[in-house]
This record gives sequence, structure tokens and C-alpha cells, in this order.
Amino acid sequence: MPRPYVVLSVAVSVDGYIDDLVPERLNLSNPEDFDRVDQVRAECDAILIGAETLRRDNPRLIIKNEARLSARVAAGKPAHLQKIVVSASGELDPEAKFWHHGVEDRRPIVYTTDTGGKTLRDRLGELATVVSLGENVEFGSVLDDLGQRGIERLMIEGGTSIHTAVLSAGLADELHIAVAPLLIGQANAPRFVNPAEFPGGTRRRMRLVDSTRIGDVVLLRYFPKEESAECESA
Repeated sequence: MPRPYVVLSVAVSVDGYIDDLVPERLNLSNPEDFDRVDQVRAECDAILIGAETLRRDNPRLIIKNEARLSARVAAGKPAHLQKIVVSASGELDPEAKFWHHGVEDRRPIVYTTDTGGKTLRDRLGELATVVSLGENVEFGSVLDDLGQRGIERLMIEGGTSIHTAVLSAGLADELHIAVAPLLIGQANAPRFVNPAEFPGGTRRRMRLVDSTRIGDVVLLRYFPKEESAECESA
């Protein structure tokens, strides 16, 4: 079975951070952009985050717009997305909102290591489908398994380690970056990606396919697998 088409979505500050160090959640997007993200979710089959994002943000990862939910059902799809989290250690809280909202159709999937698998099965029980992938979680293997489960379009919403792994492996088909008019400037705050070797090196230019102003946020859409023409020096 083919791998899913991967849409990687992130909101960042002007200086490239996805959060600050204040305990309360930082909203980088505005209401209009949150609605756009809800629409992108509604167009996908599944949504994936990393364990740190689950622990840090405690998200529900649901489609909020009732019309979009109804349209999915009318099209013969489950109302909500297949939810997925990646956790090597298995240290996930069974009380998190992730397991208890938008899961009427099917249980969330957890991709983990053989070591984390036992921990997760003991902790989560019937809350999740636990898939062990060996000593390490390789994202190519994750996509292969999702393809076999019939997932055609996958949305990835973070966090840093997930973004880094997917982009460095060249697995993202689309990259959506919402740039917020904020400066974080905190050295230990989480950034969009960690240092890594990315396909093509430091001089490769991804193809920009769209830029849209959404209130005070700018949405940039790239096709990471395609290169743009080199800019000529003046």
C-alpha cells in the first residue's frame, strides 16, 4: 500500500520558536488561522503528534466545526480523524484529553519501541492501539503501517523532534508555516526544528507555492520535496 500524503503544519514566532517557557499555553495563531487549521484537519484522514506535544499542550486534536464533521460523515468518513502519537519511552498519561475526545469511531494509535510497548499496554489498556516498531521509531515504518491501515492523507502537528525527524528524512509532502508577529527570544524555548542534516544541505531552496495573509499571521506553504529555481545575484 502507498504511504500517506504528509502535511506538516506548524505555527512559529518570527524568530522560529513554537512556544515559550511560560506554563500557560502560548497561542501563536489567531482565530482565523485556527479555523484554517480546522479545515486542513477536516481534509485529512489522520493527525499525528509527538509525546512531548501531548504532555505539554494536552490537546484534544479534534475537528471543531460541526458543518465539517457532518460533511465528513456524509462522505462516508469517520467524523473525527484517526489520532496518532509517537512515544519511544511510553511515558504517557492515560488521563490526557487526547484519549477521551473524538475517539468514538476508533482508538488512537501509539507508535513506540519494543521497550515502550509494554509500558503503554499496561498504562493505556483499551484506550489505544499500541504498535511496537523495534528498538527505534523510524518514520518511514510509521508511514508504511499507516498506509496499510488505509490512511491516505496525514497531518503532522509537532513538536520539535517530530518536525525534525520527518523533514530530515524527506518525508513531508507539504509544509504549512504560520508565522506569528511575536518574538520569543528564550534560548531554552522549543524551536521549530532541532539541528539536523536536511535533504540537499544548507543551499537547497524548497519551492514556495503560496503565501497568504490571515489577519496578523502569514501562512507560507512549501513543497519540501521540490526545489525552486536558484535566485540570481544582483
